[in-house]
Amino acid sequence: MGSPNMHIKSVVKTSLIDFPNRLASIVFVGGCNFRCPFCQNAELVLRPGELPDLPAEEVLASLRERRGFVDGLVISGGEPTLEAGLFDFAREVTALGLAIKLDTNGYRPDALGRLLEAGLLEFVAMDIKAAPDRYAEAAGLPALRLERIRESLDLLRASPCAHELRTTVVPGLVAVEDADALAELVHGAQRYVLQQYRPDRALVPALQDVTPYTVRELEELAARLNARGVPTTIRGV
Repeated sequence: MGSPNMHIKSVVKTSLIDFPNRLASIVFVGGCNFRCPFCQNAELVLRPGELPDLPAEEVLASLRERRGFVDGLVISGGEPTLEAGLFDFAREVTALGLAIKLDTNGYRPDALGRLLEAGLLEFVAMDIKAAPDRYAEAAGLPALRLERIRESLDLLRASPCAHELRTTVVPGLVAVEDADALAELVHGAQRYVLQQYRPDRALVPALQDVTPYTVRELEELAARLNARGVPTTIRGV
């Protein structure tokens, strides 16, 4: 089999926190179909061509050597489902005996569905950018088709694959008053995580001056979501 066509830009060899119940490596791919104004990975999103690719065969060789120490791989980005070689890369990683966690924005349900159907994923973390009426703005994609997000959510609900949904709670894009709309969108989630906003590296400079919500405000949103049957926790506070 030839080397999978992947644009891997960086590797974290060991992580204890990014893959539940796994000691994992992480690969970050370049390029994204969203332009979220609060994105923390501007180089991967805006200038992936300026970052050299790490050959997939070298990454796979390193993972092969580290088998028995790490037992999982997180594929993150950027947006991994844009990679033409993602399916083949995932198959090769799985053949090494490593479990895979995929980080995705859910805008390529065709790619996500193929991976799920083939049983190549143990865990999926899907970003939920905002309530439906602010989703296009939060994704930086004016012509966003929300039905693609809903299709990916339906795939996760129907799959035995473990998953979490997560929202970075950006003031001005996500509010406590959005609890009903968010609950309708993410109903049936195994876990919903509210992530604290970090303004310092936001893609849009104006958002670097936005003050994050207080812990109490995040707790209020989490409480409203839990009250609506969505198992919600807070991260990053």
